[in-house]
Amino acid sequence: MPDIAKFEKLLTARKQELHDRLHGIELDLDEPMNKDVEDRATEREGDEVLEGMGNVGLNELEAIDAALARIKNGTFGDCVACGEPITDARLETVPTATLCQNCI
Repeated sequence: MPDIAKFEKLLTARKQELHDRLHGIELDLDEPMNKDVEDRATEREGDEVLEGMGNVGLNELEAIDAALARIKNGTFGDCVACGEPITDARLETVPTATLCQNCI
């Protein structure tokens, strides 16, 4: 049986960290473009990287919200495919895991 309070704290802290990082990305993307053409090209490439990072962060936030919802409804740590418990070792590695090792 996983330590629910520990995972809830870990997930909540990671969620705040992601919110902060995504806010920073949003601010960077809102910066006005440089007037120099070469610098603008470099900035566009940087913006594409930031957007990719933002998308990865948003996906992780969705997984965290789903894990927190499972904590609230009492199903955290249960495999969504077979209903068997997900091992603590797997949850330590991937706290948002929805599948046990056998169902991956």
